Amino acid sequence: MISAAASTTVHTHRGTRAVQRMVEVAPSTGGLALWMGHRDLPDDVAAAPAVTDGTTIYYHASFERLPIRRQVGVVAHEVLHVALRHPQRYLDLRRTLGDVDLRLFTICADAIVNSTLGHLGWLDLPDDAVTLDVLLKDSFGVEVTVETALLDWDVERLYRALDDRLPLPQNPGGKSGRPAPGRIEAETTGTGSGGRSFMRREMPAVREDGPRSGRARALGADADTDIYPVADTEGPPEAEADRAREWSERLIRAHAGDGEFSMLRTLLADLPKSRTPWEQVLRTRLAKSLGRKPDVSWSRPSRSYIANQGRGGPHRRLPWEPGFVASRKTPRLALVVDVSGSIEDDLMQKFAREVEAITRRLEAGLLLIIGDVKVRNVEWFEPGRSRLRDMVFEGGGGTDFSPLLEEADRHHPDICVVLTDLDGPARFVPRWPVIWAVTEAHARAVPPFGQLLVLR
Repeated sequence: MISAAASTTVHTHRGTRAVQRMVEVAPSTGGLALWMGHRDLPDDVAAAPAVTDGTTIYYHASFERLPIRRQVGVVAHEVLHVALRHPQRYLDLRRTLGDVDLRLFTICADAIVNSTLGHLGWLDLPDDAVTLDVLLKDSFGVEVTVETALLDWDVERLYRALDDRLPLPQNPGGKSGRPAPGRIEAETTGTGSGGRSFMRREMPAVREDGPRSGRARALGADADTDIYPVADTEGPPEAEADRAREWSERLIRAHAGDGEFSMLRTLLADLPKSRTPWEQVLRTRLAKSLGRKPDVSWSRPSRSYIANQGRGGPHRRLPWEPGFVASRKTPRLALVVDVSGSIEDDLMQKFAREVEAITRRLEAGLLLIIGDVKVRNVEWFEPGRSRLRDMVFEGGGGTDFSPLLEEADRHHPDICVVLTDLDGPARFVPRWPVIWAVTEAHARAVPPFGQLLVLR
C-alpha cells in the first residue's frame, strides 16, 4: 500500500538525465518521452526502478543507483510501454476475455519492447531481459529472427497464444458453467496522475499454468513487474481510439525521423490499433434507423406558410403548405440471437446493456427472436422494458438464418441485429437493414448481406 504523495516537480525527476540522453542520441524516437508524464515515487515505496500506468512513468529511488546506460534502457522500455498503449490494451483485453493474467501479459509486452530496443548500443537492458525470439522458441519451439517476429506478433495475439492455463472452476453461487473471477496479480502501485494513490494487490491464483504459460512465466520470473493498469485513467471508447491513433502516428513519424538511429528496430506489428469501438458503431447505426421521423400533417399549416400569409396581406391566397407532427409510430429493433453460436457471458452482458440503453434512449420497441435451425422463442418488449441481461441463451447444433429473418419480417422492424457466428445459410433477404454482430474469433466471416460488426 502506498499512501505518500509522489513528487510533484514538473520539470525535474529522477529520469531527467536518461531522457536527455535519449533525446540527444535519437531526437525523434527519444523525444516520445516528452509526450508523457514523469514523476518520482516516495523513497519508502517498494517498487521496480520504474513503472507506468499507461500515461505517466514513475521513478523509484533505486533508479538513481543504476548506471546511466541502464537508466536509459529502463526509461526507453517504459516509454515504449506507454507509446504502445500496453496498460490500456491489457484493460481492453480483460474486458473481452474476462480473465487476463497480468503477469503473463507483462511478459508478452516486455518481450516485444526488449526485442525492439535490443539493437541499440547506447543503452543497456538487463541480462535476463525476455526477448520475443527466445519466448517463441521456448514456448512454441518456433525459431525466427527478431525482425520477423516483430512484424508478425502483437501483444494480444502473443498473449492469446501463450495463455493455456487450466479452466476456471465453476462458480457454485452463480450460473452453472460461469467461471469465477480470474486473478489480477497487481492492479496499481505508486501515485498516479493528479495525485491518485495506487495500491499493489496480490490475489491468490485460481488457474494453474499449462505447458506454454508455465514456460513463459518461468522465462520471465526475474523480470520486474512494471505495468500497472488503472481503469480510471481511461475515458470513453471513442477517446481511447483517438489516443491510439495519435500514438501510432507519433511512432511512425519518429521512426522515419531518426532513420538508423531510431529506437525502433522496425515498425512493429504491435503498433496501437485505432479501431472505432463497436459500441459507437452500433449506437450510430441504430440511431439512424430507429430515430423518430416527423410525419406530414395536412390538418395544420407549416410555420413558413403562416409567416408568408402575414406578409402577403388578407386578399392574397398562397398554396397550402402542410406542417409536421411528431411520428406516433414506435420504431422497432429486431434482435435475433443465434443460440447455436458460442458467446462468452461477459460479452453477452455488455452487448445486452448496450442494446437496452439504445432502445430506452430512442424509445424503441425490441423484438427478440431466439433460434437456430428454427425459431425457438419470440418476445416483444415495449420501449424501455427489455430485460436481456436476465435471460439465459442456451442451444447448440446448426443454424439456418432464413426462418429467423422471415419471423422478424412478419413484425416489420426498422432494423435487425443478428448475434451469431455466421455459420449457416440465409436464403431470405429482407428489405430492412441487417447488422451481423460476431465475436472477434469470427471477424473474418463474410456476411451474406448487410453490415458486419465485430464485438471486441
